[in-house]
Amino acid sequence: MATAESPPEGNNDIRNRAWFMITGLATGHAVFHWVLQSTVVVLPEIQSTFGLSGIGVGVVLTVREIVSGAVVLPGGVVVDAVRRHWGVFLAACIGGFCVGALLMGFSPVFLLLLIGMAMVAISHSLWHLPASASLSAHFPKHRGTALSFHGVGGSVGDVAGPIVTGALLAWISWRGILTIYGALPLFLAFMALWSFKNIGGTGEPSNLRDRIAGTKRLLRFRSLWGITLVRGLRSMSLVALVTILPLYLANDLGLSTQSRGIHIGLLIAIGIVAKPVAAQLSDRLGRKRVLVPGLAWSCLITLSLIVADQGVALTVAIILLGLFLYPDQPITTAATLEMVDRNVASTALGLTSSASFLLSSFSPLIAGALYESIGIDAVLYYVGSLFAAATIIVAILPLRTREANDDGA
Repeated sequence: MATAESPPEGNNDIRNRAWFMITGLATGHAVFHWVLQSTVVVLPEIQSTFGLSGIGVGVVLTVREIVSGAVVLPGGVVVDAVRRHWGVFLAACIGGFCVGALLMGFSPVFLLLLIGMAMVAISHSLWHLPASASLSAHFPKHRGTALSFHGVGGSVGDVAGPIVTGALLAWISWRGILTIYGALPLFLAFMALWSFKNIGGTGEPSNLRDRIAGTKRLLRFRSLWGITLVRGLRSMSLVALVTILPLYLANDLGLSTQSRGIHIGLLIAIGIVAKPVAAQLSDRLGRKRVLVPGLAWSCLITLSLIVADQGVALTVAIILLGLFLYPDQPITTAATLEMVDRNVASTALGLTSSASFLLSSFSPLIAGALYESIGIDAVLYYVGSLFAAATIIVAILPLRTREANDDGA
């Protein structure tokens, strides 16, 4: 896989190798998602500990979405400005994430748990900006594929985290689990300082006036706002599902903690294979030709859960839902990065991510209210309608791409 920024001839530094860069970023991504999805698995235990309603449980993930949306826009501008120091920035993200997980584990009151969740969410959101922008710059001809491997790292954490956490709940409290998860990855922060030292390149950073002008130009891209809306609808669907699904499995179906963890893991497991396949197809065929049928599929399978609500049928439906529930994310990210200049790539990601996070911030509350007042069917109709709207928008959206992708879009 060719890079946009080839190392100088004779430079054998392992950090410039494609496999090392992608593996390192994917590993960090896996750690973030391990804890984020494990938090979803223990939501019923958190609900019991603090005496929360369904809406109260939704507040936990609403805080995650709001703070994520609030930091990524200014974060994107900052990341573009400190391109030379992306290694330090990525290491700081891991450190902040660990502190947040420890705070959640030790939290004696609900407010402190929310603060810990906010720290985890901020660190995770900011990690994506330099990670995605650097992969886009280094692999312009294989942008979707490179981003998908980064996403596969997240999927590994998404799958392993719930399964391991579901098993550990039989032996350790949810507080103990989150405390362990916060302490163990601290050494990765120090490894990141060395591993990602040169990941942002050595070019001269743009001045403040140029960055402001570049940001203003982004606001005039209609296609960028269109893909932002699609990302927001997709995020609304996903966060509603991951908020209510564990409650449904535990409270309505009475599944054990182990079975609950397995089902949530299965929702994501298929994405480990499907994500790079879908992304590679989008590199070859175009983003729209993969996004439209994929989003339509997610809509139909979500609605199928209304009738596939027991036994093997439920398990199969959850696996099928995972075929495009997570693989769509690197494709929409690639579509975003193809619209903008490399010097404002992180700013563009911050802009679109901020808007999509804010769109999705109230989705857990809506899903929680529907679940409490009507039931799981209402939640599934709500999620299905969001996927349907995203499908229609992508179908009519002119996804304009930059012709100079090989020059580092």
